[in-house]
Amino acid sequence: MTRTTLWIAVILFAGLAGFHANHGALAADTARSLPLFEVDPAWPKMPPQWKLGDPSSIAIDAQDNVWVLHRPRTLKGADLAMAAPAVIVFDGAGNFIKAWGGDGAGYDWPQREHGIHIDYKGYVWLGGNNCPESGHALLKPVADDALLKFTQDGKFILQIGKSNQSKGDRDTANVHRAADVRVNPKTDELYVADGYGNHRVIVFDANSGAFKRMWGAFGKPAGGIDHCYIVRPKNFSDGEGLPDYNVVHAIRVAKDGMVYVADRENRRVQLFTADGKFIKQLVRTATAFARNLAFSPDPDQQFLYVGAGKDIAIVDRKTLEVVGSVAPKGMIGPGHHIEVDAKGNLYIAQTGTGMQKLVFKGMAPAANR
Repeated sequence: MTRTTLWIAVILFAGLAGFHANHGALAADTARSLPLFEVDPAWPKMPPQWKLGDPSSIAIDAQDNVWVLHRPRTLKGADLAMAAPAVIVFDGAGNFIKAWGGDGAGYDWPQREHGIHIDYKGYVWLGGNNCPESGHALLKPVADDALLKFTQDGKFILQIGKSNQSKGDRDTANVHRAADVRVNPKTDELYVADGYGNHRVIVFDANSGAFKRMWGAFGKPAGGIDHCYIVRPKNFSDGEGLPDYNVVHAIRVAKDGMVYVADRENRRVQLFTADGKFIKQLVRTATAFARNLAFSPDPDQQFLYVGAGKDIAIVDRKTLEVVGSVAPKGMIGPGHHIEVDAKGNLYIAQTGTGMQKLVFKGMAPAANR
């Protein structure tokens, strides 16, 4: 074999090896395992003496109990007299555990219940999004500008802000119709999706309620117009989107400290460092997107679940690429807020429709779904 022939053989072998390596990577991507779910039609078991209003949000505690925040004052007629307390707790099988909530001394209970979260210490956080101009006959004409912290038995611990006192996006003492919260266990900081009246993420000390920092879309100073009603864009331009948030509806803090923000009406999820440095975003304007957020419970939290049009998108948490969807037969929809328990089961609270448990059935390659 001449030297020229030998080099040609080497080049051909390297090319074939490269082809097979790339082909193998493509096959691996195609075969990536994704979570499968099935609707549990028997969940939950409501006490017969009570009725639920619109379920707004769901939280999971350390025992995998399911905490539902609903809106009792959305019930009508005879059902209103049977309204369950605003916070109602079930176990994973759907059995009733307890219920509490409502007006009390020393705190401003929200007029329109919106978000609930159980932090790593077991404290219950909740807030509301009522607008003074809503005109609802059963609601006081005040803005829900406070966040409340309770024990799991409903003992009041702390209030951040005060009803009807927001001064807007620069206010460090009050929120303004906040949608969602999460506590970072590593720093004891409360991250708030302050998104119906304001247009920002704001961070407080979870123990004292002291202000820490805040930011708007892309990590810039927050701005925008406070609307009582939701302004849904009629058209979306190409590119990164509008400079301000439009309903910051959900927030999640990953184990590695990265912060994920659902900018619902702009149909995008934005990713930040813990101190508010913008990293990148996922935008999907063809249909409703970024309704809500939840992490898969594996150690790396590899998936971010994102409420979309009629399904829940499965997103690679680190790349922000959509890799699949959750849409089992009988699912009520993408949810208003969603949450995942330690077993991987996914819970949906969907205002106007109800609530639902999607049972995690394991992982399957994408090609076989």
